[in-house]
Amino acid sequence: MSLRPVREIVQAKPTLEGAGVKLQRAFGFGKTKEFDPFLLFDDFRNERPEDYLAGFPWHPHRGIETITYVLAGSVEHGDSLGNKGKMTAGDVQWMTAGSGILHQEMPKGDPKGRMHGFQLWANLPASLKMTDPRYQDIPSSAIPEITEDDGTHVRVICGEFGGLKGPVEGVAADPNYLDISVAPGRRKRLKIETTRNAFAYVFSGSGNFREASDPRAVLTEQAADPNAPARYDARNHSLVLFDRGDEIVVEAGNEGIRFLLVSGKPIQEPVAWYGPIVMNTSEQLRQAVSDLQDGTFIKHS
Repeated sequence: MSLRPVREIVQAKPTLEGAGVKLQRAFGFGKTKEFDPFLLFDDFRNERPEDYLAGFPWHPHRGIETITYVLAGSVEHGDSLGNKGKMTAGDVQWMTAGSGILHQEMPKGDPKGRMHGFQLWANLPASLKMTDPRYQDIPSSAIPEITEDDGTHVRVICGEFGGLKGPVEGVAADPNYLDISVAPGRRKRLKIETTRNAFAYVFSGSGNFREASDPRAVLTEQAADPNAPARYDARNHSLVLFDRGDEIVVEAGNEGIRFLLVSGKPIQEPVAWYGPIVMNTSEQLRQAVSDLQDGTFIKHS
């Protein structure tokens, strides 16, 4: 087995999206090669209703898939094809925008005012950019969970873990998307196919994603002083990008650690990006904008 070294640890940055929603962006609009097939990851955990209630009014998508995972509160959604629904705590929605869709997402907090969740964008290969749009709405009760002997708890959203298979299927990037909790002080090794790009996003507790015997420091992106002590810790809002290998190791801190572990097979195609539209060429982007302007953006009923 070969351990994946940590390539980089970054902290998510405050970002304004939609009609004024305050969120934290871990990556997006850049570094597509390192994260391929993933394009963007947003953490929209918030406990101030005035910072999220404006939501994400009608907007287009083409050429990508969006994955929304709700932890607290709810998100009401609707689209130009007449689909509508509501995601609540523990639910997942995997939307394939394909050839094009107009939709809106309006968050509402729980009784305590909390609106917690994440959204991940996955790229589509050229052969599927103009496929029919579709939804996979997955209720929390349909997501398998496993607790191992060492106390590690895993929700399998997509892919496989411990003999359990996640409910999301038929996704181009063939991703694994796991919600993992490791008990305080425990060290855990987790397998990942060597051919996949992989990252972890920590949202509770803290820990290290390195071999204890590894003497090399992993500097965070925020380290302005090159002579400052190296920081190995991953904590709330930390994104850990891994290099190649077939497993990762995590050692939980005193409070334990909870993180999303996401991996996928690289598409390795050109990326032409304009906001919520991601194609392969500039000409395809111009066509998408033209379609929006002349009312022909929606290709499938």
